[in-house]
Amino acid sequence: MRDVAVMLGMAFGGALLVSVPGALLLRALRRRSILVHVGGIVVIAVLSVLAGVVAVAQGMFISPHDRNTLMVVVGLSGAVSLAIAILLGRRLATDAMWAHEARERERAAEASRRELVAWVSHDLRTPLAGLRAMAEALEEGVVTDPETVADYLRRMRGETDRMARLADDLFELSRINAGALHLAPGPVPLGDVVSDAVAAAAPVAAARGITVRAAESGWPTVRASEPELGRIVGNLLRNAIQYTPGDGTVTVTGGRDNGTGWFAVTDACGGIAESDVPRVFDVAFRGETARTPGVAGDGGGGLGLAIVRGLVEAHGGRVVVANITGGCRFEVRLPAG
Repeated sequence: MRDVAVMLGMAFGGALLVSVPGALLLRALRRRSILVHVGGIVVIAVLSVLAGVVAVAQGMFISPHDRNTLMVVVGLSGAVSLAIAILLGRRLATDAMWAHEARERERAAEASRRELVAWVSHDLRTPLAGLRAMAEALEEGVVTDPETVADYLRRMRGETDRMARLADDLFELSRINAGALHLAPGPVPLGDVVSDAVAAAAPVAAARGITVRAAESGWPTVRASEPELGRIVGNLLRNAIQYTPGDGTVTVTGGRDNGTGWFAVTDACGGIAESDVPRVFDVAFRGETARTPGVAGDGGGGLGLAIVRGLVEAHGGRVVVANITGGCRFEVRLPAG
């Protein structure tokens, strides 16, 4: 028992000589990657075992041949353990990075949901209060002259239409975020979709004194689902018209290069603040302060551009925005049909 106790003490002392400096080194490297930590732990463990074996071997007075053989065995085992640790460490590092990114996405999504709830609550509270006031005025006979009654009814219709658009945008956005969007992509002439969207937006643009121009030729055929593509173009046009001042011009152009079809909507909004550019496609982000002062919007829910990005990415395309002289340019690229 005495010999066993002596060997245990020698093994513990040899391992301690390696593990204590190793622990201090790992503490100094605590901000490094998981791979470095896993490799360090394995190296410290192998060296601790090796130090203990050397101490015991010296105490046992074994032959040099046996001692060298033992060192080779321990060294090879340590090398194999280190290789396995590096492989596992890489996997752990990848999983940890994925988990970190997933947590960041979850936090961003939660923040976006909270912001969306706040925006929608605000956007619903105002028109609902107005509708209630006008309905009570009509019900109680406060307003009786035909002209005012007609004006109240017209304003009530406008508010209900706006809330209906908001509900429609929320439904579309929920489909995109839930992965419930089922596309039926096929060859779609982009020029026809743009022509229909421009015709639909023309009355609103004309009422605000805004000119909408679309290129007459050069339109490509893209691979897309036509209803969703029409919504992409329509949302971008409505956004451009909303922020373009009176007597301004909104231009739609398109073409094909590098195997993709593209179209761009250019407005005269005065530009977007550089700090707001990365957030333009975020849910419920309006950024009125980033646009030309004094330009009144239509009170939308701030979901149009978020829907555009979701639909474009669902098609395997991308959408970008850039400031130009006097305004900004939204460009959408989709696979060529």
